[in-house]
Amino acid sequence: MKKLIVMVLAAALTLTACGSGSDTASSTLRVGTLSDAPPNIYLKDGNYTGFDNELLKAIAAKENLKLEFAATDFSALLGQVASGRYDIASSAIAQTDERKKTVDFSAAYDFETMSIQAKQGTPVTDEKGLAGKRVAVIQATVGDHWLTSTVPTAQAVRFPDYAAALTALKTGAVDAYILDQSIAEKNVTDNPDAKLVVVKSFVTDVPHGFAVKKGNTELLGKINDGLKQVIADGTWLKLHQQFLPTAPVPAGFHG
Repeated sequence: MKKLIVMVLAAALTLTACGSGSDTASSTLRVGTLSDAPPNIYLKDGNYTGFDNELLKAIAAKENLKLEFAATDFSALLGQVASGRYDIASSAIAQTDERKKTVDFSAAYDFETMSIQAKQGTPVTDEKGLAGKRVAVIQATVGDHWLTSTVPTAQAVRFPDYAAALTALKTGAVDAYILDQSIAEKNVTDNPDAKLVVVKSFVTDVPHGFAVKKGNTELLGKINDGLKQVIADGTWLKLHQQFLPTAPVPAGFHG
């Protein structure tokens, strides 16, 4: 009887260990991302791709991590990481002090470059021209913060995703649109009939990072270690040239 009890306890402990989920290398990590924001994060032929997602895949390969991607709204993404719905957020996320209260961030893997986008013939030539105008922003992004702090007299029109904001600009529901430079440039290329232009672009010192739940130091350490490896072996630069060929390469990222 004692031998049987010992065997049962041992089996129970084994099952508990297997189901604990503490080993990130053996479990599938859920990645929250966007489906409509190329070239950084988007869905193509059923595959979540773009600079950020391909970079995360390369990092995962270095660290033997398994990833499963799913799309969500940017405005909800960090809250969903904080609640445990997603293990990682991959969405060209600018690391602001306010966001650091909700999640922990990886080391910087790029920096925020913003653009003012409008339609041809616009009277807007720079940020001063946004005063009194209806301007599209993605809710809770750096663009949202930049507009309200730089041009408080502009009317910020907030959207949950990039596709809705672009539609508003194309139809004339808004006068301009504040967004990432890479996405703004791709909007011009992909929508020739809309006659879009990039009025002005400007580089910020705000770093991008992958987000994880606060206190998940194990996963954060793996992401940071993998990031160092893909920078050192040239993978980062190769992906940057593939997806963001016109964007500046920050110091220290040349491999």
